[in-house]
Amino acid sequence: MVQRCYSRSGKPMVIADQDQVHVARVADAANGRTESERLPLLVVQRTPDYGPAPSHLRRGLRLAGLILVAMGLVALGGFVGLYFQPPGLQKLMAVLQLQPGGGTSSPIAVSVAQRDPGQPRAAAIKVNQPAVVGLGRLLPKSEVVIVAPPFGAGDARVASLKAEEGDEVEQGAVLAVLDSERALLAAVATARAQLSAREATLVQVKASVQASRDEARATLARAETTYQNAVREFERVGTLRQRGFAAEQTYDQRRAARDEASHEVQRAQAQLSRYDSDRLDEQADVLVARRNVDTAKADLARASADLDKAYVRAPITGTVLTVHVRPGEKPGTQGLMNLGNIEQMTVEVEVYQTQIDRVALGSAVEVTAEALPQPLHGRVTRIGLEVGRQTAIDADPAANTDARVVKVTAALEPGASWLVRRLTNLQVTARISAGDGS
Repeated sequence: MVQRCYSRSGKPMVIADQDQVHVARVADAANGRTESERLPLLVVQRTPDYGPAPSHLRRGLRLAGLILVAMGLVALGGFVGLYFQPPGLQKLMAVLQLQPGGGTSSPIAVSVAQRDPGQPRAAAIKVNQPAVVGLGRLLPKSEVVIVAPPFGAGDARVASLKAEEGDEVEQGAVLAVLDSERALLAAVATARAQLSAREATLVQVKASVQASRDEARATLARAETTYQNAVREFERVGTLRQRGFAAEQTYDQRRAARDEASHEVQRAQAQLSRYDSDRLDEQADVLVARRNVDTAKADLARASADLDKAYVRAPITGTVLTVHVRPGEKPGTQGLMNLGNIEQMTVEVEVYQTQIDRVALGSAVEVTAEALPQPLHGRVTRIGLEVGRQTAIDADPAANTDARVVKVTAALEPGASWLVRRLTNLQVTARISAGDGS
């Protein structure tokens, strides 16, 4: 690098770089000269002189400044448009059919509505309130019912289907038959045969008890007659004995016969006491037989209830929306099929928690979607009581997917329900008129 130097007289000098200075010092040492003999000393200018800045650099700096100013203006305009939306900007967006970003159709910063001194404050707040917009889905009035296998079906598989998609079924109708039907039918037949056998045993016991009771009565009557005869014979012999015409041995025989006849009467009475009730159904043997019949009836009822586990029945009256299984498959967690009453359709709208106070029962609702031939109309019938996580998500990649919403249900008009009766779960956009409900 060439260095600019000046002598003691002020005249500029140009010397070589550091390497050349070092070579000069070596030559002085060889010739025997000192550094003071090489005066004047050199003053080195360490800052190089590049001359004036090029013109293209100034132009670049000026362009960068302009870019920064433009970016600031754009940011300021976005701030004003998003938070305040001047009337001119609103008209321009309406002409271009555009909506503000951030998932809102209204300015974030809204000025307080001016009201007339005689106007109520609540009415003034509702003036010019924008509609509440939210995503939702079309659902039957009774919602979608998932038909599951009956309790206790276990590992049973579907043997046959009795309904297909689009079929209208009544409540209690058989939708599917499981392969456990054959074993359960056999159990019912066994229980029925057991009941028949117990009933026959009951009839047999009744007849036996009736015969035994009649026999005991006859035995008692015979024993009493024998006893009476033995008593008379004993008294007659006793009279003859007193007159001396009967031997003592004869008298003893007649007394023994009388006592034996008395014992026979007592034995017959004890036998008849087993049937002390005149009502046949109250006899002990009959009661035991009847309890056995009741047990057999309970077994038959349990087998019949188990047989009902082989049939999948419709819990409501409606239309089969989706079938999830086919014959031979085991029902999974999604059930066998979905049912819904599509005669009356509703729309379930997810409204942001910050806007739910602007929704009232009876508010008008307009429903739109690309799949609908025309906008649908209805009224709000129910407002949820719980704030939950958003489930309906817009197709826009920049849309919010973790918002907190309240579910609002609106009933569609009869004509609208007919148009969308086969579009259950269709995602729609609902516009709820704020402040016009009850």
